[in-house]
Amino acid sequence: MKKASILLCSALLLGVLAGCGSNSGNTAEPANNTPAATNETNSGNTAGTTEEQGKYQDGVYYAQGEADPDSGWQYYVTLTVSGGKITEAKWNGLNATVGVDKVTYSKEGKYGMKAGGAQSEWHEQAEKTEQYLIEKQDPKDITLNEEGKTDAISGVSVHVNEFFDLADQALTAGPVQAGPYKDGTYHAEGDKFDEHSGWKETADVVIAAGKIVKVNFSGVNEAGEDKKQNSIDGKYGMKAGGAQSEWHEQAALAEAYLVENQDPASLTFNEEGKTDALSGVSISLQSYFGLVTKALEQAK
Repeated sequence: MKKASILLCSALLLGVLAGCGSNSGNTAEPANNTPAATNETNSGNTAGTTEEQGKYQDGVYYAQGEADPDSGWQYYVTLTVSGGKITEAKWNGLNATVGVDKVTYSKEGKYGMKAGGAQSEWHEQAEKTEQYLIEKQDPKDITLNEEGKTDAISGVSVHVNEFFDLADQALTAGPVQAGPYKDGTYHAEGDKFDEHSGWKETADVVIAAGKIVKVNFSGVNEAGEDKKQNSIDGKYGMKAGGAQSEWHEQAALAEAYLVENQDPASLTFNEEGKTDALSGVSISLQSYFGLVTKALEQAK
């Protein structure tokens, strides 16, 4: 993907996941809507733990790192604490050039670790790493080498330092206010190929800690080409036709809006399916926002 698009997506995710507001269950939220640490304390301990008992405050914990400059993956960790113990741990990642989360990407066979000689795929190794934390109950109870790897978890050869660092950050920050959706990646697409453009529109929505953390607009034609990649490769030709920016660049602005505002029903559109609410966006978006609504129905 073009550098500009990658920088935009990374900046967006870092900004929105730093937020700390909630609005009493309303799906639509203002900027900086990432689940934020609650104001509750556990016997005066704002770090989310009771050191004397070695237990954590019940709730959902979340932390997200920065995008790796080489791989482009931006990791995040979601933890669930019940009865003072970590009962669920989820390690995942986002990438500006990938429409879905890393676990989904790996399960689809697209990450290709086994094809590269590894004994298991990334998501399988991530599951073993998550289970280790649940058993140990302490993200610091792990020995890592200089590469961020460990011999303590059988069958795991990937770098795990990101997971344990983010788990520690999440537990230190305390519980967050989770959103209304079920975590995962949700997909929706149009019913048929457009008779004029030839594209069938698609939308993928990634949910973490109950909130939208990534949206990917694209499409597919009968030749199997990806609309966003087609635009990135310069084949869509919007600027050549007089537009101020290419299709994927405008789509990225709309995706950013949804991550920031959390509500696909928050915009109004004209008869052409366009909106004046997004600066720098002239493409038709109404159908895409409709696909996001359809995808989110699966997350309820």
